[in-house]
Amino acid sequence: MLTVVGMGPAGVQLMTPLAKEAVQRADALVGGARHLAQFAEFTGERCALGANIAEVLAWIGERQGQNVVVLASGDPLFYGIGTRLIAHFGRDNVQVIPGVSAVQYLCARAGIDMNDMWLTSSHGREVDFDVLAAHRKVAMVTDKRCGPKAIAAALIARGKGHRWMVIGENLAQDDERIHWLPVSAVEQDYEMNTVVILDER
Repeated sequence: MLTVVGMGPAGVQLMTPLAKEAVQRADALVGGARHLAQFAEFTGERCALGANIAEVLAWIGERQGQNVVVLASGDPLFYGIGTRLIAHFGRDNVQVIPGVSAVQYLCARAGIDMNDMWLTSSHGREVDFDVLAAHRKVAMVTDKRCGPKAIAAALIARGKGHRWMVIGENLAQDDERIHWLPVSAVEQDYEMNTVVILDER
């Protein structure tokens, strides 16, 4: 059985009991280095997940008779590894245990309702800023290539510098920071982050 487990934005403190049980039953764990490090007591096989997706898929495929658990940031099916695993191994062969997404977490911490929110990501994607600017409430999971500063510049170029941007850095970690800024004031780089863009505060 292949199970994909959502760990939330940071680590084990936001995992559901069902997700923790799946890890306890696992024969093998797959995940990023920071995820695997949170299960130092795990004695089964481990496989580090990074840019080596093809290698990891092959490694998992060789262990289809075992309980393999893939640790995913946030919610595995919100711009996460879960989608890739289902596409490769088939919907009937992958169990997904959802986690708290970075967007859910940021909205909860900042007191922003998610009603009518347009959700997107810049991870490995070209962002259509015209479409983004057309929405009044947007949440985006960002990456180093397209973070808050690049998003702000694109919005300012489209006459949307008056909007507000809520930037969540290092969410659910000890150095978590949440900033409320007018888009026109977003001028610096931020550590690992998720953003919400609003028409008004």
